[in-house]
Amino acid sequence: MAVFTKLKEKEIKEFISAYPLGNLDQYIEILEGVENTNYKIICNDIPYILTIFEKRVKENDLPFFINLKFYLNENKFNCPTPIKDFNGNVINTIQNKKAVIISFIEGKKLIKPNLNHCEEMGKIIGKFHNLTLNFKEKRGNSLDIKELKRIYEKCENNNLNNFKEIIKDIKKEIEYIEKFWPTNLPSGIIHGDLFKDNIFFKNNKISGVIDFYFSCYHFYIYDLAILINDWCFDIEESNFNELFYREILKGYNSKRKLQDNELSSFNILLRAAAIRILITRLHDDIFHTSDAIVVKKDPHQYYKILKWHQRNSVNDL
Repeated sequence: MAVFTKLKEKEIKEFISAYPLGNLDQYIEILEGVENTNYKIICNDIPYILTIFEKRVKENDLPFFINLKFYLNENKFNCPTPIKDFNGNVINTIQNKKAVIISFIEGKKLIKPNLNHCEEMGKIIGKFHNLTLNFKEKRGNSLDIKELKRIYEKCENNNLNNFKEIIKDIKKEIEYIEKFWPTNLPSGIIHGDLFKDNIFFKNNKISGVIDFYFSCYHFYIYDLAILINDWCFDIEESNFNELFYREILKGYNSKRKLQDNELSSFNILLRAAAIRILITRLHDDIFHTSDAIVVKKDPHQYYKILKWHQRNSVNDL
């Protein structure tokens, strides 16, 4: 979440007039995240989230994301509910950009998770993967290796020597990932962005999962790889927390048992998950929009995580 598109009160009031929400009491810019513009809007004392889609979210993908959320809500999975306007539409336009209003999830993100939180995360993702087996729609990974190569080449051609070492190593890593990329791993709909920012807790229990705009049809274990890279590494030192890792797998295996071929491919998927975040952070640092209200994420954090996976395998722990 971030603010790339600045809205005035009049614009928000005009936009929400098409919805059965009542009057606008208050609106607040949400500065966390890096992908889309988000406002918390309060209408008749009820909070909602207004999301304006920016950058990497393609308009053609929006119905998939909306339908996935409706499906999850129908099946009692805690996530935001898309709000329909008076005409039954969910996706509308503001400042020539596509936008939606979704329900507000109570709770807070974790700053420092504990072992219980990690087990809960494993369980909720295992539940998610089991649940989406019956979701009929599919969407490819918009940040697959082909797209990451395109973004990398853009960064390489515009690098200001601030990331010379990282640029060099990324090229080698992409070649490695392409050479050893696994096939025929168990696949289905994944969340695709399981950072602590996107998981809300209340009374030490998960109250909701948000931000499904990287959801796609992919290897299930790729979801776990993204989760582990964020949850199991110290953000400053990039030290790996083996206990957190084991609790996540314990929780996940209680809902969906990981297969041997998934575990044997874990290292390459952890490296691929690290390189995805490294490249996108590198791009956002180099091509940062000066007038956007957003806190940039440090590419070096994921460079350290990548280097750890290059030296170690979680299967050896």
